[in-house]
Amino acid sequence: MNNCKNCNEPVDWDFCPKCGQPAQLKKIDRQYVINEIGDFFFANKGMVYTIKKVLISPGKSVRQFLTEDRHRFVKPITFVIITSLIYSLINYFFKIEVDKLVFKSPIIDINIGGTDFYGIEIIFRWMAENYAYSMLLTGLFMAFWLKLFFRKYDFNLFEIFILICFVSGISTLILSIGLIFQWFTQLEIINNIAGLYMIWAVGHFFDRKKIKSYLKTLLSLILGNLLFAALIIGVGFLIDLISKH
Repeated sequence: MNNCKNCNEPVDWDFCPKCGQPAQLKKIDRQYVINEIGDFFFANKGMVYTIKKVLISPGKSVRQFLTEDRHRFVKPITFVIITSLIYSLINYFFKIEVDKLVFKSPIIDINIGGTDFYGIEIIFRWMAENYAYSMLLTGLFMAFWLKLFFRKYDFNLFEIFILICFVSGISTLILSIGLIFQWFTQLEIINNIAGLYMIWAVGHFFDRKKIKSYLKTLLSLILGNLLFAALIIGVGFLIDLISKH
């Protein structure tokens, strides 16, 4: 009889009776790696379910995740990371510069008193190349404003952030389609569709019947992006000032 390598419980069957750990781990082979990749991208088949539900009925689906069923959905932060990875892979294969799609403004080059400030450019470039982290950080600022404008609803800041994660993940997939569409047509209209989806989805979550809900959502997304941009610019200036001394 052997002891479980996880909890040291005596094991005389295929699995530990206490923690369920296999008595003998299978050798890692090609099939193991294939399964791991499949589990990551499709999260045990929850990826397809999550995309379908959040795309078609975002308000109902996210409410279901928050209050009823979290088993069938991909975890929200994992969802953002996976969709961002898909976006990055498509961008890599189609050779479209990421800042052309994510950040519409030209590269920032600020000169004050004869001094060039490149810290802001560095940060924005990092954001463009690390889309998942950028979405998560921006989502926190969006969630703050949404909590403020929809404070009568019984959702805390973190629950609203989860909403942003799911909706941002779908928006990222729409942008991924936009990359392919742009490569063939040189048109960027899919970007606008991604933005409109985000406004519709978040407004749908709070009150799909009221136009005011969508207007508040639009204002929250704008203010969230502006506040985040202001923070980025401030950090960029601080990096440059420190580097000059």
